[in-house]
Amino acid sequence: MPTISSKGFKMPQSPIRKLVPYAEEAHKQGKTVYYLNIGQPDIKTPAIALDAVKVHSLDILAYSRSEGSEEYRKKIAQYYDRNAISISYEDIIVTTGGSEALLFAFGSIMDEDDEIIIPEPFYANYNGFSTASGINVVPVISKIEDNFALPPIEEFEKLITPKTKAILICNPGNPTGYLYSKEEIKKLASIVKKHDLFLIADEVYREFVYDGVQHYSVLQEPGLEDHAIVVDSVSKRYSMCGARIGYLVSKNKEVIQTALKFAQARLSPPTLAQIASEAALDTPQSYFDDVIDEYVKRRDLLVSELEKIEGVKVARPNGAFYCIAELPIKNSDHFAQWLLESFDYDNNTVMVAPAAGFYSTPGVGQNQIRIAYVLNEDSLRTAVKVLSEALKIYKD
Repeated sequence: MPTISSKGFKMPQSPIRKLVPYAEEAHKQGKTVYYLNIGQPDIKTPAIALDAVKVHSLDILAYSRSEGSEEYRKKIAQYYDRNAISISYEDIIVTTGGSEALLFAFGSIMDEDDEIIIPEPFYANYNGFSTASGINVVPVISKIEDNFALPPIEEFEKLITPKTKAILICNPGNPTGYLYSKEEIKKLASIVKKHDLFLIADEVYREFVYDGVQHYSVLQEPGLEDHAIVVDSVSKRYSMCGARIGYLVSKNKEVIQTALKFAQARLSPPTLAQIASEAALDTPQSYFDDVIDEYVKRRDLLVSELEKIEGVKVARPNGAFYCIAELPIKNSDHFAQWLLESFDYDNNTVMVAPAAGFYSTPGVGQNQIRIAYVLNEDSLRTAVKVLSEALKIYKD
């Protein structure tokens, strides 16, 4: 019998999506499932983006340029300029979601068995992308006690080897919601310049920062032109997850030229989605002001309610729309499945993402979950009540 690849065996399951069958079964049993597991915003997509697709005048749905249409890339460059980031449209490659941008970055700068250092917990698919690319994740652990701040730079230094090619951060962070400060970015800039590494920043949640703080992009840091690579996406910014449009951005011409070869191999990003995404760039600031106000209310409610539960520790996010909660349990994978299979409170249950899947260090995060606060306040309040009641009777 033919066998699948060793890479296929190593490819991790998504900690976010693997529990879907259990949630579907709970739904069939008549339970109301509150989905705290996935970052699918309930915020409406800007009408300007949807309308652009409805009224397009195309006669043929043809390939676009491999790097994305020039008109769209020029408008993306203008968007960055409005955010105090100076780049040219030639520094941009439009991709099929931020996921493809990350894969292009990995393929462009790393060979098989090379190493990338990532503060953990991190977006779970970084593990999958690394496996698919044949490279090795070297984790540096950030701690809930420190609100998942950047680990001491000395911890990064200890991990650098001749195989190290890059450091990857998510800013603001998924799954922690942590926002790296300008000072922390400067520390990372110093180390990548010292050791001649790349600094990849996943900045897809750039708009979602709270409490009066400012996002500082790696593209704003002087002297990083040859080192900085940004992964970006329209998915969360405009609540357009299904558009599957992202982009890779770098002032390093060799990186862009190399990534373009990967882009050519997959032909082009989707044409209609580019039309919607280009139109979305004209979304008024009032849209984001309202969205941010809503997320701040949800965050404050979620953190406040979680802190009332005995034995629960929660990190306070100041960006994105996720938080990590540490529970008085031993195994969050078992707990998450039990919630869907065996528990309900007034016929309600919740779906959470076990946090171990957001680490690459074995055994870490077993008592943690990631919560996405993408539900309205009433639903969040009910979901946390369900979680509280579940913890009262759950046995490891």
